[in-house]
Amino acid sequence: MSDLDRRAKAAGLTRDWEDAEGTPQRVADDVLEAILSRLDPRAPDTPFLSGDAGRAIPLPPGLSGAAELLHEDGSTLSLTIRPDGTLPPIEKTGYYRLHSGVHEFQLAVAPRRCVLPPLGWGVAVQLPSLRGTAERAFGDNGTLAETAAAVGRVGAQALAISPTHALFPADPTRISPYSPSTRLFHNVLLADPALIGVPLPPARGGALIEWEPAARERLAQLRAAFNLMGDAATSAALAWRRQRGAALETHARFDALHAQLGGRGWQDWPVAYRDPASEAVIRFAAEQEREVAFYAFLQWLTDLGLAAAQRAAKQTMATGIIADLAVGMDAGGSHGWGARDELLAGLTVGAPPDPLGPDGQNWGITALDPFALQRTGFRPFIETLRAALAHAGGVRIDHALGLERLWVIPDGAGADQGAYLTMPGTHLKRIVAIEAQRAGALVIAEDLGTVPPGFRDTLKQRCMLGMRVLPFERDADGGFVPPADWDETAVAMTGTHDTPTVAGWWKGRDLDWAQRLGRTPDHARRDSERTALWHALGKAGEPPAAAPVDAIIAHVAGAPCPLAIVPLEDLLGLEEQPNLPGTVDEHPNWRRRMDAPTEALLARREVARRIALLNAERHA
Repeated sequence: MSDLDRRAKAAGLTRDWEDAEGTPQRVADDVLEAILSRLDPRAPDTPFLSGDAGRAIPLPPGLSGAAELLHEDGSTLSLTIRPDGTLPPIEKTGYYRLHSGVHEFQLAVAPRRCVLPPLGWGVAVQLPSLRGTAERAFGDNGTLAETAAAVGRVGAQALAISPTHALFPADPTRISPYSPSTRLFHNVLLADPALIGVPLPPARGGALIEWEPAARERLAQLRAAFNLMGDAATSAALAWRRQRGAALETHARFDALHAQLGGRGWQDWPVAYRDPASEAVIRFAAEQEREVAFYAFLQWLTDLGLAAAQRAAKQTMATGIIADLAVGMDAGGSHGWGARDELLAGLTVGAPPDPLGPDGQNWGITALDPFALQRTGFRPFIETLRAALAHAGGVRIDHALGLERLWVIPDGAGADQGAYLTMPGTHLKRIVAIEAQRAGALVIAEDLGTVPPGFRDTLKQRCMLGMRVLPFERDADGGFVPPADWDETAVAMTGTHDTPTVAGWWKGRDLDWAQRLGRTPDHARRDSERTALWHALGKAGEPPAAAPVDAIIAHVAGAPCPLAIVPLEDLLGLEEQPNLPGTVDEHPNWRRRMDAPTEALLARREVARRIALLNAERHA
């Protein structure tokens, strides 16, 4: 083995791998060297261990004798290390400090399984697309609360939403919820000041959200609410700000600085402001305390609104809101500014070339550094999960394969010039289980794409629900796998925000977009697929011109999965999808809106008929 191969292996980089078609691939030497130069695989001062409740926990070699465990709640436990080098089973889940002689470890003890939802169905929505009884330029937390109540009243048990992570309020062109500034805080444009007695003025929005003027207008309205809030709200916001501590202060300072200094991120700022602990930043925070307080207030108000939406959801739904956790964040955002040593510096993440993306994908975001996670006792990951689960009954982990490995690409390189970096998946999944148990929340792990062998088995063992999405559930010959054969430990779905809607796929709307974008659509293949799906529905003859939306929804709802989730676009029979992967400005991504309040949409005859089918199938 060469020195390069040894270093790559020690850093967790995979030299040889198989692509989506099973073809062996090998990472070039220069790519490995470029990635290695950006990694810092220093060992942690206090090693991290994890295990499952009620099972013996393997320890590093050489440990014996007595062991003392200090739980995070202050309780202690004395054990004797077994002759085989394992700790006896521990029933109490959570985080411990383990002492054995001169050795000290951090230990996470996880529940063996995550909670499973009762049999039912849910709706998936893009939060800004929603309309409520009040006219607004885009949906916000007030609209979300109305929607949650509406879908609960018609029998749904869950409402899956797009990510609410913090974006860049000073740059409303940055609208993708999957490229956040940080995942530790929320998108302040979702804040609803009606909660503190200062309702937003009416603002009629069109079929598409015009984000730049709408966001600037919303920020101005929120600033007015900040200036008008009463003593009770002022005291509550200040108490919350103190409780959230340094992390909130750093984020609020970032947003205030970004509003003044501009740029794509902190890397574009004058050098004096690139360090959050610098004298220039401290002086700015003192001189602009009112501005910093405004952005801290917005986080409080946004958090308040998410809590109110989940309360509204839980009045009628078993699960309520299912939050969405993006795989990473923009390196130029507040997390990269305030805690850049926690992130993969100089690397972006994406996906290798495959049939859907022959050139590979570079998502333009970075992620938590696996070595930094070990050195910090996984604190950044734990805090990220807690932010997502604070006001939710479940969480969907976007690109859950990232818990095991990430396709990392050196800055400036093509998406095909990357390699897989191993993540501490065993620890990460156990931490997910601990945090989900504490929140009483279910876990959905997006397991689509190139899945490494055994990955879905590990999810199934821990009752982390995979995703079975109709367009992707095919057999070796390309036929549609009957939903009756889908996994019981998964969520059944007609589609996602990245796939064509049922009606759009049937009509070939995605093929129209492909042609418009200069791609080569395969209409003959779609004709064949349409016929195959028609027959999979148990229908004879030629498929109709109009999409059989009712039959497709009932078909998917018949899966043995505990939860079936239908995008609102499919309930309505819409043809356009919220996001078209591989585009930025060519398609109106994250801009489409519903044409009426959710309650009115659900009352439409064809929608009510589909809801009745869902209720009947899921209760059968």
